[in-house]
Amino acid sequence: MRAYASGRVAYARDAFDGLHLMDKVTGNGFDDYLAAVQAKRSGKARNEKRTLGTADPRGFAPVDVNYAQERRRRLTAGEPVPDPPFWGARVLESAPKAVIPFINERSLYQFQWGFRKQGRSLDDFLGWAKQELRPVLKRMLALAEAENILRPQAIYGYWKCAGQGNDLVLFEQDGATEACRFTLPRQPKQDGECIADFVRDIGDGPDARDVIGLQVVTVGQKASDIARVWFEDNRYQDYLYLHGLSVEMAEAMAEYVHKRIRAEWGFGAEDDRDMDKMLQQGYRGGRYSFGYPACPKLEDQAPLLKLLDAERVGVSLSDEWQLHPEQSTSAIVLHHPRAKYFSV
Repeated sequence: MRAYASGRVAYARDAFDGLHLMDKVTGNGFDDYLAAVQAKRSGKARNEKRTLGTADPRGFAPVDVNYAQERRRRLTAGEPVPDPPFWGARVLESAPKAVIPFINERSLYQFQWGFRKQGRSLDDFLGWAKQELRPVLKRMLALAEAENILRPQAIYGYWKCAGQGNDLVLFEQDGATEACRFTLPRQPKQDGECIADFVRDIGDGPDARDVIGLQVVTVGQKASDIARVWFEDNRYQDYLYLHGLSVEMAEAMAEYVHKRIRAEWGFGAEDDRDMDKMLQQGYRGGRYSFGYPACPKLEDQAPLLKLLDAERVGVSLSDEWQLHPEQSTSAIVLHHPRAKYFSV
């Protein structure tokens, strides 16, 4: 590693941002670009002092078990437990055309492909994107279909579960044999949220277990393989478009499977009929992927994938607890109406 005493450094958030940055460098606009960035940042508050709570050996703050039990029983009182159509896990394959309606186009255009609003209102940006970017999306989808690049698959299923302290405990079908356990963080405040509070308490007994859904989805290894070939062939733009589309297609498959779970639980009709609103959690319950604040431990994917037998669709974990193929996601699914995203 070489250290430089002087020089200018700029950060590119993603590959598209990197291309934009290189355009500034090669076009002699780098100085103006840096000046504009610095002017935009000036006067903004910085969080220079952060304090963290005392953690237990598992990495989270200690829990008051009685408080957690009381809060859980208060939240679940009167909430019926859905009756799933089966226990355990099943493989689900779906044609890409069935998944396409669940693509979050705003996320694709802005966060995957890196197009910015550039001073436009969101409505104006989306109107522009409909004219300029949706044809690109249609071209990439047609290309992916012709070459069979995107292969959405999933495994999903149902387990009995309960909460104990800050732990979410999954059971075999008898409701008594523990299958796995996830230790989760709780917001460090009065009446702080914890995922384990959205299911019935373990003290209620085996005959009063709640139900949880598990899922893992992937669009397959071919998407990554083809993207790498295109990159090596200097097809940089198509490479970036394909990579972003395959990531967003995996998210769309996750939404597709989650909708199926809600339907099988009996409340799919409660989904918002506006697809954009539905994709912003416009439905009952919630889906949590490990690595986010409410369930931050990526290693917790190991027992989840084991229960699902994820190798059946070619999904595995790396030594760093990352899903392989890259365009894959896993999640736990809760039916409680208050089970939404939150930060810890």
